Amino acid sequence: MSLLELENVTLRFGGVTAVNKVSFNVEEGEVFALVGPNGAGKSTIFNLISRIYNPVEGDIRFDGKSILQTPPHQIARLGIARTFQNIELFEQATVMQNLLVGRHRHRQSNMWTELGFTPFVRAEERRHREAIEKVIDFLDLQAYRDKYIAGLPYGVRKVVEMGRALAIEPRLLLLDEPASGLSVEETQDVAFWVEDIKKQMGVTVLMVEHDMHLVSAVSDRVLALADGKMLSLGTPHEVQNDPKVIEAYIGVADEHQEVLA
Repeated sequence: MSLLELENVTLRFGGVTAVNKVSFNVEEGEVFALVGPNGAGKSTIFNLISRIYNPVEGDIRFDGKSILQTPPHQIARLGIARTFQNIELFEQATVMQNLLVGRHRHRQSNMWTELGFTPFVRAEERRHREAIEKVIDFLDLQAYRDKYIAGLPYGVRKVVEMGRALAIEPRLLLLDEPASGLSVEETQDVAFWVEDIKKQMGVTVLMVEHDMHLVSAVSDRVLALADGKMLSLGTPHEVQNDPKVIEAYIGVADEHQEVLA
């Protein structure tokens, strides 16, 4: 059974069909990438999985169960975490404090025990901080642990957001353009981390990305989209060489016209 299944998912905004009968499965333990031009519907699919949007048709299943009745604030408890195109961190909080936000899925205390700061609460706090230290070590964030987000470089902020998602201890990690705005060296680091997230942590990754070098390096399978429709599904090599994908990206030349890259 696939970990994530989308079946004929459709979403419309007024007269615009943003996602049109999209179906695909993400197998447990794989890195699956969504690619396509701007406006193809990639991030919209993430928002559908995150329950920010409701499809007008189709179904979304996680671990064999439909999540269409699951409210957005309960998605993380299922074991689904995500990052965003535009970094969504608390800028006036430290790296450690932002990462601790990701531990809310595992919170077992309540308001009354926390007010009394009971031994159970203290023990739970230690467990959360130990889990965060593992994420900090994994992403090499030791030097930034106590620094405020507002004073950090863009590339470090991207890593912190990935770390907050990992702090949830997800089964499925949604990475929305993890290499956007990063240098070549930082993008290479992302490739290493995605590989380690898959192999060392056993986390399944669904990724939206424009950098095809990164997609080719880390993805097991790729789905190409255009105008909300499925174009091609297969290995990175198969998708990159699919004529329909080439047409969507650069157009098709006739005998009198050169293809413009």
